[in-house]
Amino acid sequence: MEESDSEKKMEKENVGSRMDPPIGEPEGSLGWVLPNTAMKKKVLLMGKSGSGKTSMRSIIFANYIARDTRRLGATILDRLHSLQINSSLSTYSLVDSVGNTKTFDVEHSHVRFLGNLVLNLWDCGGQDTFMENYFTSQRDNIFRNVEVLIYVFDVESRELEKDMHYYQSCLEAILQNSPDAKIFCLVHKMDLVQEDQRDLIFKEREEDLRRLSRPLECSCFRTSIWDETLYKAWSSIVYQLIPNVQQLEMNLRNFAEIIEADEVLLFERATFLVISHYQCKEQRDAHRFEKISNIIKQFKLSCSKLAASFQSMEVRNSNFAAFIDIFTSNTYVMVVMSDPSIPSAATLINIRNARKHFEKLERVDGPKQCLLMR
Repeated sequence: MEESDSEKKMEKENVGSRMDPPIGEPEGSLGWVLPNTAMKKKVLLMGKSGSGKTSMRSIIFANYIARDTRRLGATILDRLHSLQINSSLSTYSLVDSVGNTKTFDVEHSHVRFLGNLVLNLWDCGGQDTFMENYFTSQRDNIFRNVEVLIYVFDVESRELEKDMHYYQSCLEAILQNSPDAKIFCLVHKMDLVQEDQRDLIFKEREEDLRRLSRPLECSCFRTSIWDETLYKAWSSIVYQLIPNVQQLEMNLRNFAEIIEADEVLLFERATFLVISHYQCKEQRDAHRFEKISNIIKQFKLSCSKLAASFQSMEVRNSNFAAFIDIFTSNTYVMVVMSDPSIPSAATLINIRNARKHFEKLERVDGPKQCLLMR
């Protein structure tokens, strides 16, 4: 399962140059430079301390598995750097008008998606002191030019009223500084709720959050690090940020129809989040995408422990064949076939032949193209 030299080069080119400057330091200063061609999307990750932000981020972006998040701490920075995801932890001290020193904490990460698209993720510490500073002395810096706000709620929080107060303060700052930002609320740690109560509790929280969010609109997800719900939520969030997603889906549909596939999925290469799919036949499991993401990420982790790199996989039985392969510099593709008359070699050749076309589509500033039916 070793990658070829060309694939390793492709992996290297997938990484952004460097991370954002600390707040207050102008972009372009020494050591804090990004390519001019990068399309950066600022994403705020917020929520009270202990809500589970760091655990979920470590699973999505740092290849942790759920049981390993118990030992999280400063080690997450080491894991992010080992994956070549640019990250910095910054603690800032400010002196107020009466001489008191206030501290707040923001971790910046750069994750490159699909060519020039870079997620500029701001993970904001959730301690009360930090939260108050975000809404006062650093209000403009934190909430300006935000594309997405992700607010994480601990479903079993004993300070729900305070949680809602901080959320409303975030919305007021967003409305003032980034009124077009998309809002996502994650009702997290749902595994701690009795199974027969989960639907009811989530529905009540969702109604409360949508009411509090007006005039802004929010999308709510129930999440847990122990099942596929976390991948579903983050895939939906990332989907909203892809600038040419409709064109990508149209070409994916054409590709599926050309090769007579039952289903084709595109996964982001580093996180294995589903970013696009097309199905020709109805499938029974509505959570299959997220389950596959979880399985493959854990398999990739097992490979890395053996100093091997995951490149491709074929799974076949009497009913179907599924192919997972590197597709472009930023994606993996999964192709599901049920026609036994189509040999594996033909499908693999079709995947290889489509790579160049989809590489062009990932250049968000590139020419508009379409994979034509023949």
